[in-house]
Order: sequence, then structure tokens, then C-alpha cells
Amino acid sequence: MRNLITTVLLLFTTLTGFAQRQSILGTEKLKKYVTYFNSIDTEAVKNYIPNAEAFAWLADQAPLFECPDLILEQNYYYRWWTFRKHLVKTPDGFIFTEFIEPVKHAGKYNSISCALGHHIYEGRWLKDNNYLKDYIKFWLYKADAGETRPRFHQFSSWIDDAVYQNYLVKPDQEFLKAILPDLDRDYEKWESERLLKNGLFWQHDVKDGMEESISGSRKDQNQRPTINSYMYGNAVALSKIAKMLAVPSLVSKYQDKAAKIKQLVQDSLWNTSTNFFETRKAKGELANVREAIGFTPWDFNLPDDKLTYAKAWNQLLDTAGFKAPWGLTTAERRDPTFRTRGSGHSCEWDGALWPFASSQTLKGLSNLLTNYKNHGKMNAEVFYQELHRYAASHTKNGKPYIGEYQDEKTGEWLKGDNPRSSFYNHSTFNDLIINDLIGIKPRQDNILEIHPLIPKNKWSWFILDQLTYHDKIITLMWDKTGKKYNKGKGFVIFVDGKEIYRSKTVKPVKVQMN
Repeated sequence: MRNLITTVLLLFTTLTGFAQRQSILGTEKLKKYVTYFNSIDTEAVKNYIPNAEAFAWLADQAPLFECPDLILEQNYYYRWWTFRKHLVKTPDGFIFTEFIEPVKHAGKYNSISCALGHHIYEGRWLKDNNYLKDYIKFWLYKADAGETRPRFHQFSSWIDDAVYQNYLVKPDQEFLKAILPDLDRDYEKWESERLLKNGLFWQHDVKDGMEESISGSRKDQNQRPTINSYMYGNAVALSKIAKMLAVPSLVSKYQDKAAKIKQLVQDSLWNTSTNFFETRKAKGELANVREAIGFTPWDFNLPDDKLTYAKAWNQLLDTAGFKAPWGLTTAERRDPTFRTRGSGHSCEWDGALWPFASSQTLKGLSNLLTNYKNHGKMNAEVFYQELHRYAASHTKNGKPYIGEYQDEKTGEWLKGDNPRSSFYNHSTFNDLIINDLIGIKPRQDNILEIHPLIPKNKWSWFILDQLTYHDKIITLMWDKTGKKYNKGKGFVIFVDGKEIYRSKTVKPVKVQMN
């Protein structure tokens, strides 16, 4: 019945011309990519939306995108196609899985909380936000209610930040009001489990989802930039949610917590010798190794806007730092113990490329370029190059692929022989296209803010079409000559089919949506 309804709706919108009126790009390109992806897939696992329904579902749910960079474009559609594979309908509502096949360390319905924040960031751009609302409630409530699920704290989490970021795209105050008490209790639970007397949080690297890292431990209470950045981001988000919902006691509570963590991270986790945020070990000393987790504070705009901190990002340009042929490594390549912790077929975070880390680093870099004045040697060209390499890394045997982690020199997927690794849903990509490269910056008010990171003169055209934002349909279009889309020259913004802005160049803009 669901198949029939989806097909009828898609046919109806096409025949009536509604889709033509609303969409400039159309779904032909989406259909071409989905047909190709389906043709190379054995579909060993079928979840809520099987391949046969993928085109109809994505045509209804996913924003459409076209650009001159075919590697970015193909991977954009590939990541929506794979994301859809992980949507599972359970007796407890919809969830998104991490592994396509069952794994031993998963919870109910093959659920794993490690990449929850990534899933919410990515999924917030789908038209129907009920999938994510179910997923969020799934982790906050057990079947018998009253407590979060037992495995929710199996991994560190930035759920509060992700919930707030989801709200900014798909506003629903009633949903936030319903879950705020649970988010508050969950934050306090993290404090009871992981907060040290000095005010910082500790975590094992395996509980960060980053086992066998250079600075990590499965036993020691190390103070890591990851969990402290997450908890800072969570506190900031909770203070903003509380302010919006007029709960002053929680506003001041979480503003104070955020301010304290921010100061402690800058005072205790910044290594003045290496100019980097590092893990402080249980015995008190800094790890003295640069790892990708040192960029995580910028994912939540934690560091002060100072040149000293911005210098950390210069390591992206250094081949002895994080720059490798296939992408950005998870530890600096100059470290004597780089890539020495295993066979390359376990879960080593001591240098190899992990999409989880790559997407976090790119998000942090985008925030640096968008929200800070001090950029070090970073610019939009660096962001674009690394995003392009990240997209290009999605390949195996000449075909699109996303797995667990990769050799930084050869691009070999180090668990690519394990069926569980196929379609690994452990990172973002499309969020980086929409929120960072094209630059849609969600807000609480009715202002549409765009801050593109497309390098000057890089593209002569692009379009992001059928994007659902604040219950409106947004289209962003750049056509230098006016001959690509036949809508006139320039950078144009449409809201519900009506032009609200046009300029001669692609540039940051804030415009009222009416």
C-alpha cells in the first residue's frame, strides 16, 4: 500500500505540473543516479525503503543538487541513497542504523548511539522530520519510560546540540518542550558518570567511538577534547532551548556550565608548545600529540576568536601534520607511533582516515571560516579541496562506496572485506554540502542566512532545489551567464517559487522570508 501511495503521489504531482512549477532542476538527475546505484547493489539487506522505492522516496524527501563538480554531485546523491538504506521502522518508532548488518555491540533493533549527532545533522534536511523525532525519542525513552536507553551512554554524544540544530531547520517548539526535561536529566546523568572534580569530563577513547588512538586509553580517565566539546555544545544548546521556552532557571544553569567548560578547555587542553587542543591524561600531563579530535572544539564554536588558536588549523596544510594523499588523517603523520596500533583491520584511530573524523574536521573548518575573524592560513579554497577529497574517497574498485576507515596513502578501505562495513552510516556529507559549502545557516527567526564557501570563480553555475526550511521550499541558484537555467543571470533565491533575492555574485546574504 505504501508503494502504491508513493507512486500515485509522484505521478499526480508530475501530471498536474506542481513539481514543474516548484522544481527548477527536476528529478531526472536523481533518477539517473538512483538507477546506477541500484544496478551495482546486491541489496543484501532491505529496510523500510528498499531500492525499488528509493527514487520515489528520495524525490519526495531529499533536496536536489547540481554543480559542475561531478564528484561532489554524485556523492551527494550516493549519500542520500545510502542514508535511506538505514531507515528502519521498529515497534518503538523509526530509527537510523549505523551498520547495515547486525553487530554484536548494538542495542535493540541494531541501534548504536555513536553517530547519532551525525544522523540528526544529516537527516534534518529531509522533508519529513518525523523520522528524526521518532529517532530522538527512541534514545530518550525506554519502552517502560522514565529513563534513557541503557546503551545511550555507550558512546559520547552531542544530542542536545543536534536537537537544537534540527529545530532551527524544522521548527517545532512543542516537541522541544516535551523532551527538554529528559535532555536536562540526561546531561546531569553524564555529569554523574564522567565529570571530574576539576570541572572537565573524562572519556575512554573506545567510548568516544575512537578506540586505539595515540592519546587514548580503555582504562584511564583521560580528559579528551571530544567529550568536553560535546558537553559544551550541549550546554549552549540547552540554554538556547530553555530561553526560547521561557525556562529561566535552565537558561542560567546551562550558560554557567558552558562558560566553565569553555574556560577549562582553553586553560587545560590547549598545548602552548604544539599550538593545539590535546588530551590531558589521567596523571595530569598533556598527550603531546596532535590528533583530529583537537579540531572538535570548533564544531561547537568553543574557542575564543584568537590568532593563537587559529594556528592549529595550519596543520591541515602540512604533510607531516594531517594532510595525506587520500584525505585528512586522524593523527599527525610526524608522530613516531602513527599507524602502529594494529593490523589495519580492527578499529585503529592512530592515523588512518575515518569519515566520522573527516566530517567533524570539515564542520569545524567551516565554522572557523564563517564565524571567526582569525583564520590562520585557512580559506574557502582549503575547505573546498578537502571536501572534494573527502567525496573522492567514497570509492572502492571504481564504484561508489562508504565504509569504516581507509589507508591514507592508497585509499584502501581497511575493513572493506567485511560486509558490515558497506554503506557505513557513521558520518555526514550532505550536511556539509547544504550547511557549509552552499552555506545555509539556520536561524530561529524568519531571516534566511546564506554564507557560501564556494571559492571565487570556482563554479559558473549550481542549484540547490526543493530544500524544506521553516515549512517553506527554498531554491538557491547561481547562473553566471543566465543560459544554464534560463532564469536570468546571477545568484538567485526563491522561496515557495517566488524570487526574493538576486545578486551579481555568490556572496553572504541575509534576507527576510515572507
